[in-house]
Amino acid sequence: MDRCIVLVDAGYLLGAAATLLTGDAARSRLAIDHAGLIQQIRERAQTETGQPLLRLYWFDGAPDRVPQPEHRRLRVMPRVTVRLGMLTRVAGRVQQKGVDAAMHAQLTELARHKATSDIVLITGDGDLLPGMMAAKEHGVAIHLWAVQAADGAYNQSEDLIAEADERQLLDRAWLTRVITAAEPSLLDVPVQTAPEPPPAPACPPRAPHPVAARTPTPSDLARSAPVALRWSSDTGWIDPDDDIPLLETLTNARQAWEDREQDLAVGGEPHEVGKIFAARWMERLRPHDQAANHLAQLVQAHPRIPRSLDSELLRYAARFGTIGHEELAISNKHRVLLREGFWDGIEQLNKTSAPTP
Repeated sequence: MDRCIVLVDAGYLLGAAATLLTGDAARSRLAIDHAGLIQQIRERAQTETGQPLLRLYWFDGAPDRVPQPEHRRLRVMPRVTVRLGMLTRVAGRVQQKGVDAAMHAQLTELARHKATSDIVLITGDGDLLPGMMAAKEHGVAIHLWAVQAADGAYNQSEDLIAEADERQLLDRAWLTRVITAAEPSLLDVPVQTAPEPPPAPACPPRAPHPVAARTPTPSDLARSAPVALRWSSDTGWIDPDDDIPLLETLTNARQAWEDREQDLAVGGEPHEVGKIFAARWMERLRPHDQAANHLAQLVQAHPRIPRSLDSELLRYAARFGTIGHEELAISNKHRVLLREGFWDGIEQLNKTSAPTP
């Protein structure tokens, strides 16, 4: 059938939106225009799939599966069907039960009966992977939509991302047309009290004793030697360099999402990872007001990568299981290869961007 269907995991959509907009996953912190939200989803789904909407399924949890006011508003809207799972509290945290199973069953049934040609999934739950794979086997195109993550990374299962046919981002600008942070009530505003004056000192403070400068040890000197790429961000005798802009600060939300999409095709070889990181940093540094100064500062430090930037390189490399599962688990051999790849990338980009005589 040439039509599209949308399956919405409300817990994911609204929880991720609350985290992005308020820093807290609680939906109570949001003001939601549900009619506007449904209309936005409908229009975008029809535009991106090129098919008319058959139906939107809204999956959510509710205490004892009793519809809440928002569910009552939603289920009377045209082409909207609400499916409710249980909402329970475990160890002080509210959890949904049965929502992912209901979504999985609906996804597979729609595909098996060939009720649609395109299904839009708004979810991050990896438990839907088998249903997604089964739907694809029945000839259904799967469009996976992600809510912009508060930390710039992903808030979806990597397996879902890899299996989807098409992927789109619901960014802050799109969300805030219909979802905003709720105004705090008067009870939430803390009472401001005048600070108490500090007690008067019993006696004048003593001048601190001068501290002798620490003499660097042979190990310190080895770590700062030009040939020791392995020590770039380890503790040692190095100058502070926190004014070097990080890739994270130079990257907007859409670029961060696109980076993670591209990283899915990266093999994870350390030298390659270092070059990719360098390319992104150089590309996004160029519009910066102090780009020339920062680049000169970087080149002057060669072959050592400034500490803050190098630490970010290691954190980035830790995404790839072939390199390490966390920054501290990366072997010294891989650290050297990462940094060599970084410098090769910087040198290559400098040559291609340098003006020809």
